[in-house]
Amino acid sequence: MPLVTIYPFMKRITYWPQLVLGLAFNWGALVGWTAVTGGMNWGVALPLYAAGVSWTLVYDTIYGHQDKRDDIAAGVKSTSLLFGDNTKAVLSVFSSSTIGLISVAGYMNGQGLPFYATVLGVGSAHLIWQLQKVDIHDPASCWRTFKSNTWFGGIILGAVLADMAYDRLYSDAAGSKEHSIQ
Repeated sequence: MPLVTIYPFMKRITYWPQLVLGLAFNWGALVGWTAVTGGMNWGVALPLYAAGVSWTLVYDTIYGHQDKRDDIAAGVKSTSLLFGDNTKAVLSVFSSSTIGLISVAGYMNGQGLPFYATVLGVGSAHLIWQLQKVDIHDPASCWRTFKSNTWFGGIILGAVLADMAYDRLYSDAAGSKEHSIQ
């Protein structure tokens, strides 16, 4: 895939290498959707892909703040350098976009209340916590915050699983509804 090949060179060309990384990393949302469902539902997969790209901009910009002194010395670029002291404000927009786009994908897939309660409540709270907690001038803080994104991924997985469990319990009680990826 061309994006994977060109990503390592993007730091020499643009201040947005994290965008290229996001486009490359999150390609799996499109491929995975097709593998699981046997077809492509762009209404679900495209917002999911865009959410992943937006989330990558958040976590990799935080990660990049660890290396900014080295990046400056080496003459390479990053969103960490581009956003500078405005990083938290800019990442709040990308964090909001991530939550919004995950919610759109959920809506298009017919997700229910447990999904939205978890994504909008716990997922949003985690991203807010990250931006409040991280000290972009402290590499150790950036590393801890970057690593905490495994929790965000787990929260989103938990949202899907909670919704599926709720649907199964509800459909068993009602005797009619079955939950499936549409």
